Amino acid sequence: MRHPYPRSLRRRVEILKSAASAFRTRGYHATSVDDIAQTLRMTKGSLYYYFKNKEEILYVCHDHTLDLLLRVLKDIQASGQPPETKLRAVVVAFVELMTEELHGTAAVTLDLKELSPPLRRKIISKRDRFDRAVRRIIRDGIEQGVFRAVDPKVTTFAIMGGINWIPHWFNPSGKADAGAIGEAFAEFFVAGLLVNSNTHSNNNSGSHISPRPAAGRAPKLHRRGVRRHS
Repeated sequence: MRHPYPRSLRRRVEILKSAASAFRTRGYHATSVDDIAQTLRMTKGSLYYYFKNKEEILYVCHDHTLDLLLRVLKDIQASGQPPETKLRAVVVAFVELMTEELHGTAAVTLDLKELSPPLRRKIISKRDRFDRAVRRIIRDGIEQGVFRAVDPKVTTFAIMGGINWIPHWFNPSGKADAGAIGEAFAEFFVAGLLVNSNTHSNNNSGSHISPRPAAGRAPKLHRRGVRRHS
């Protein structure tokens, strides 16, 4: 099977996965570059070939995760689908990233305050682009009479907050299927917004975390390169 990353970038992604897991379990300050290198059976010098310091690793964790989200969001926005379908696809894609891309340790949930102000501003700018796009989908649904008249900002916070909590309970080696979790989250959030949510819920009363559905998935995350920042 073809690997999703070019050979030259695979090691960088492996470092990000290991670092994101360590930052989450030990905390940023309690995790050293030595800790990350030892987990990967690398020397510290070898790790510095890929990243110049621990802050850059944290920054690229955030940047890589957000790039993947924005990439799949662009595909969803260009799909021409109705708002409820777009929102469902966004939720499924976000959950997939949280549970699969960095093995339940997606860096969008790591603390931004550890980044220097210039790097923090870059991440916040990308995060806000994603946030605004989700609000726009919700607003379109309200204007088209598909969604109830909710506050798009508060609703987006609720959706993102629920998904961001996944790394706190998700076990990558557990039995829960990532695709089914995404579908369950999408059903919960989208059905709650629909004007005819009672009818929709009755039609989907059997929705539960079970084997991955064959259809209706969001566009797959395109795992391209992890860039160095300049």
